[in-house]
Amino acid sequence: MDAVRDGVADVCFLAIDPGRADTIAFTRPYVVIEGAYAVPSDSAITTLAHVDRPGVRIGVKLGSAYDLHLARTIAHATLVRGADGVVAYADEGLEVAAGIRQPTEAYAAVHPGMRVLPESFMQIHQAAGTAVDRDAAVREWLDAVLGDLIAAGWVADALARHGHDQALAVAAG
Repeated sequence: MDAVRDGVADVCFLAIDPGRADTIAFTRPYVVIEGAYAVPSDSAITTLAHVDRPGVRIGVKLGSAYDLHLARTIAHATLVRGADGVVAYADEGLEVAAGIRQPTEAYAAVHPGMRVLPESFMQIHQAAGTAVDRDAAVREWLDAVLGDLIAAGWVADALARHGHDQALAVAAG
């Protein structure tokens, strides 16, 4: 995003977020991922409603889409920002780790004593973007190309080639 904003790059790939819309013109989403919480196995936190409470500290990756989202939506818990949500959780002894579902589940799988809440706290729509001051025709072209890649199955195939779930790809149309 910074490279596009600063004129160093023409296109970026990142999560759609209202806080970025003043700088980035987004295409349609091509992938949808989930934000998930991990907690200690013996935690009393069992649902999303238990997370946003006084005294609960949530580890988040600084500047991530879920950091931006949680900064707008968390009213009582405290966000603790770091290089990654699970790293902040482990380093600071926090009550909750926030992250993208698949890496958070992978982390919990190799760290006994953790579990991931089944509910997602958000859906993260990934898109291509370019500077908002780009010509409208360029923005429309970029969106059309992405639409063609989605329709041709290229996005789902690329996910599979890299070991990710094809179901994360946005459906054509």
